[in-house]
Amino acid sequence: MARRSAGTPFLLRLSLLLLLCPGGTLGCASVAVGSSVVPLGSAVTASCAIRSELCRGLEQRKVRITWMLDNEPMAGSQHKDPGGMEVSNLTLPQFNRTQAKLWCWVEWNGTKQRVGMAEIRAGYPPAKPFNLSCVLNLSDYGLTCQWEQGANSHLPTNIVLKCATSRAQAVTGCTPQGGRSRCTVPRQLLQLYREMEIWVSATNALGTAESEHLCIDPMDVAKLDPPALQSVQSIPFQTDCVTLAWEVARSNAHMELQCELRYRVSEDPAWTLVTGIVGQAGTTQCCGFLFGTRYHFQMRCRRSSARGYWSEWSPGRNYTTHEKAPTGKLDAWWSAQPAGAAGQLEVQLRWKAPRRQEANGRVLGYHVTLSPRRRGKDPPKDPSTICNTTHTQCNFSVTAGTRRVYLSAYNAAGESAATEVMLLERKGQPLARLRAVPRGERSLWVRWEAPPAPAVAYVLEWQRVSSEPGCCSTRWQMERDGAATTALIQDGIEPFQRYNISVYPLYKDFIGAPIHTAAYSKQKAPSYAPKLHLKSIGKSDAELCWEPVPVEMQNGFITSYTIFWANSTAEVSSATVNPSLSSFVIRELKPSTLYKVHIMASTAAGGTNGTSLTLVTMVLDDIEIQFLFLTLALIFVLLILLLICFQKNGRVKQQFWPSVPDPANSSLGKWVPAELQQEPLRVAGVREPGLATISTVTVLERAAGKLPSAWGKELSTETTGTFPALPQPYVRQEAPRTPGRGWAATEPRQGPGGSGEAVQYARVVGDGYKGQQHAPPRLYLRSSSTQPLLDPSPSPKPYENLWFPGAEPHGCPADGGCPEELPATFPLLQGLRISGIEELHDCRTF
Repeated sequence: MARRSAGTPFLLRLSLLLLLCPGGTLGCASVAVGSSVVPLGSAVTASCAIRSELCRGLEQRKVRITWMLDNEPMAGSQHKDPGGMEVSNLTLPQFNRTQAKLWCWVEWNGTKQRVGMAEIRAGYPPAKPFNLSCVLNLSDYGLTCQWEQGANSHLPTNIVLKCATSRAQAVTGCTPQGGRSRCTVPRQLLQLYREMEIWVSATNALGTAESEHLCIDPMDVAKLDPPALQSVQSIPFQTDCVTLAWEVARSNAHMELQCELRYRVSEDPAWTLVTGIVGQAGTTQCCGFLFGTRYHFQMRCRRSSARGYWSEWSPGRNYTTHEKAPTGKLDAWWSAQPAGAAGQLEVQLRWKAPRRQEANGRVLGYHVTLSPRRRGKDPPKDPSTICNTTHTQCNFSVTAGTRRVYLSAYNAAGESAATEVMLLERKGQPLARLRAVPRGERSLWVRWEAPPAPAVAYVLEWQRVSSEPGCCSTRWQMERDGAATTALIQDGIEPFQRYNISVYPLYKDFIGAPIHTAAYSKQKAPSYAPKLHLKSIGKSDAELCWEPVPVEMQNGFITSYTIFWANSTAEVSSATVNPSLSSFVIRELKPSTLYKVHIMASTAAGGTNGTSLTLVTMVLDDIEIQFLFLTLALIFVLLILLLICFQKNGRVKQQFWPSVPDPANSSLGKWVPAELQQEPLRVAGVREPGLATISTVTVLERAAGKLPSAWGKELSTETTGTFPALPQPYVRQEAPRTPGRGWAATEPRQGPGGSGEAVQYARVVGDGYKGQQHAPPRLYLRSSSTQPLLDPSPSPKPYENLWFPGAEPHGCPADGGCPEELPATFPLLQGLRISGIEELHDCRTF
């Protein structure tokens, strides 16, 4: 059941299709439109009628009619007419399509089906053809006509060319093929030498349009075949004239013709036209030709009635006229400077090649002489000739007084008259003002103000400016009109290149000083910008420099340089620099900051950016860095001085703390018995001093007998207990010992010369203890050096309060005699270092 119900809609659709198809419906639906072709933009009406009795299956059904214009649905009005037909009417108020299909649809039981269609086209009536023209081709005598179509009508249009004679009705001459706007009327439809009426007719569904009627004799529009040039020759007696011979085509042999001749120089695109050549065939003469010049000739003809068309130009023919000697004067310009030899002048003479009308052929060379040459044959070697060249300049030397030279050109036919060149001094007044403006990409207008004194001519010089000296030649031209204030220069002018221009006024007896200017025929932005270099940088400023752009790459006058700089926070600043400068100082920068800098070079036509330069400002400026380095240098010097002081501490110590002789290294240290050396040295009443160095200690033993009177006073003073006087330096003499108290003294040392050298000595004296008859001995030491032992004062001082503990006094007899032997212990040397002891003597009594 499910399958059967699913197939029911399909069967209904199939049955509706069979009923409504043309074979099954027997025309039960019809579509009618008001017109199948309408003007574009006009209204369109249509109706669709359904006859239910003719459509099997729709007799008792509700029918709904809908419309579609191509794929766009349209709404119509549906009703049932008195005959029982279902009718739907549709009105399109503005039909704006050139072509469309209008469909009628029937909707029944949920299914739509197309039952009728009408095609509608829209357009305009045909446009009127114009510019009708016809040409009769004498080779087959067919009349070919062409015209121009008007606007497109968007409708199929039938175009035909019609022709008629005065006695016959109009006939179709030809129909264009392939949409072209030309066709050819065959010979059998033409009547030659009789007027015919010809026109173009265009017809479509909306109307017909015809061109203007052309009334012509087909022979009047005939186009003849071109003639053929037979020869071209010069006339010997009229040297600027030539004779041409030609022959007409066979198809034109029975006609009277009117011909034209044209010619031009081979390298010149402009033609010279010669008219009024009448005749069927023959020759003609023409004059005014240049000598020694190659020409190109062509010829054409038409009917002499001046009706119809010219033939095509004949194949060209080349001819070179014969030469004659050059004519006219040569424009010359010169410069001079003193030569190496005294009284000589080095001259560079330049001149312009003669113009074509003056050269009279190919110039073979030029002569420069000191005197004018005679016309005609000259001897093989002319002594006055100073230059014979094929170039347009010559360098030569003349005496300083030479004021005239003569210049002439020659060709195969002869030599021109000599042109006198005056070697005038350049001392006249210059022009007041000079400027140059572009006239085009390859020319310049030069304007100046006339000088106060009347000039007879002007010389203009110009040279391309280059960074490489001597690479570009100087060009020049002469203006022979002394009243002129403008001149056009275009020889060698190129865009985007700078030219230096100079103008010299020529007076009657001298040449004026030049005035200069620079100009471009066209400018653009520079090819590249300069490359920046960092010259110096500080904490808040940076100096930049750059090399100027070569003049060939500037492409115009540099109007300014613009420098841009930006930090990492994108703060962009800029400054404009005069183009004459090549350095710039950027100020007010932030310390220890990274910047990117680039430069832009500008001309009047635009600017070009250069590559960027990255720089970082300093933390300190130059003064601060110098102060820092100075401080570090001072600290370094102080450290060096301290290091030297520590390395040389002996000398420093000697200055502040003089060295004391070491008694342990003296002769006294060697003499003292061992048991005395083990006893410590004590000093009463004072702090124990440091070790002292004693160079030499000598103990003098008193001999039996009395002391010398000089010693007695000291002994008597010591016996009474008073502090003895400071010992004086003592030099031991070679004398017998005096008995008495013991003295420690130094021995004299022998110098290199054998004489005795005074050395210091040490004296040991006694002082009584309390309650004792004899005082403990005291030792007075003196260093061998000039410096004090312990006291920095210049005079030596005794070492007081040195006593020897544990040493009992050995009394000496009242008469002052000394015992024969010393006590077993000798506390004097206990605890002392005595160095350099030379001699130690016993003293019986202290």
